[in-house]
Amino acid sequence: MPFLEFIAGSISGAVGLAVGHPLDTVKVRLQAQSVYKGIFHCMAKTYSNEGVFITAPVDLVKVRLQGQTTADRYRGPIHCVAVILKKEGPRGLFRGGLALALRDIPCYGLYFLPYEVTRKALTESGKEPGTLAILMAGGVAGVVTWAFATPMDVVKARLQMSGAGGREYRGVLHCMRASFREEGVRVFFKGLLLNSLRAFPVNAVTFLSYESLMRIFCPPMR
Repeated sequence: MPFLEFIAGSISGAVGLAVGHPLDTVKVRLQAQSVYKGIFHCMAKTYSNEGVFITAPVDLVKVRLQGQTTADRYRGPIHCVAVILKKEGPRGLFRGGLALALRDIPCYGLYFLPYEVTRKALTESGKEPGTLAILMAGGVAGVVTWAFATPMDVVKARLQMSGAGGREYRGVLHCMRASFREEGVRVFFKGLLLNSLRAFPVNAVTFLSYESLMRIFCPPMR
């Protein structure tokens, strides 16, 4: 049973990432850089300069690759890792790790609460949740979670980009103070709209894929 849950979770997670990756790239660029006027300007500039979006397996490498506007610095994930190790050492690969933990630990705790509440609210008593209930519950869970995660997500993106030509920060608190001083409280909600637009379909598909796979792997006893 745990192994089947692992397989179902892995597949559904991959499906969700595939759905959300293009908007994730735009979100990173809006948070880490100030050269874009808004969502559509960022999307237009990215597509006109680079075509279809890139992908990377590690969060730091993903952010570095998403954040660059040309291929002059990094030619791909492996080259990105090599450059980071050469210029920053092994510690460079963990840049922004504390901010990532501060973002993810409380948000993963929150993640399943709105899902369960919404799913139960949309399901008749004694019946299995339908496709619409799962999709809506997954979407709501994603939006609620990212609403709480966005401020620290901004800090994480800025710390991760600070070793790649971006503004240098000494740590999480310095990044928060400097960002607030220079841009005001609004800076911590950069990318919130994109996070929400991305989170709803990504998590709706993720939960639907997981629930569907578990029903296939473990059909209910009749």
